[in-house]
Amino acid sequence: MDTKYIKLQDILRNYGKVAVAYSAGVDSTLLLRAAKDALGAENVLAVTAKSPSFPEREVAAAAEYAKFLVVPHIITQTNEFDNDNFRHNPPNRCYLCKTELFTVIRRISEEHGIRHIAEGSNVDDGGDYRPGLAAVSECGIHSPLREAGLTKKEIRELSKELALPTWDKQSFACLSSRFQYGEDMTPDKIEKIDKAEQYLIDKGFKQIRVRYHDSLARIETDGAGFALLSDESLRRSVSDKFKEIGFLYTAIDILGYRTGSSNASLPL
Repeated sequence: MDTKYIKLQDILRNYGKVAVAYSAGVDSTLLLRAAKDALGAENVLAVTAKSPSFPEREVAAAAEYAKFLVVPHIITQTNEFDNDNFRHNPPNRCYLCKTELFTVIRRISEEHGIRHIAEGSNVDDGGDYRPGLAAVSECGIHSPLREAGLTKKEIRELSKELALPTWDKQSFACLSSRFQYGEDMTPDKIEKIDKAEQYLIDKGFKQIRVRYHDSLARIETDGAGFALLSDESLRRSVSDKFKEIGFLYTAIDILGYRTGSSNASLPL
């Protein structure tokens, strides 16, 4: 077994019991599996937060895998959209969202007699503007993957070795990240993005983002997605579907998929 995975288990074992912020993504799925391996299912609690920013398909995936692992799992509601500041989408939006998330998980973990909470950020997450990491620190949340020195590539490799269903899953960030800073967010706008991305996923796209620009939807995708879009009939069907959803125009970003592209609007 990889030495970093052994180190990860050792870190988790020191907690005794742990609540895992579980999104069904690549990182948190490995973290949940490692927590079970290190502590046993009876000492692990997976907590998944529902909100307009989190697609129902991801909630369902989280429930399915937690059930497969036989790990206790709680699906709870977060209320970041009750915060006017969050809805106005400031540059520290992620900080506000994560603070709400960890406050809710802290309450649940204390109700279950669990002192330690872990989340799934990795070593690579330190290379971009990540205000959410400030919330991780302020709320006293552990980041075992980062502590073990695991990169995204290593997490995928370990996930494949462990036969985790997420080893080749597309990277995902909450749907609120699809908006430019200062663009007011509403559940209705979020729903449009969710429907647009779900349509592309159903058409075979693996790595995509649909960025919201009022009446225009900007698609970011990878090389495989560009290959799919070389088909004119598919492009027309995407355009037609996006108009049905509520976008007047659909554009393809020639730079393709990249994390944190909204940060380009921030001052240097």
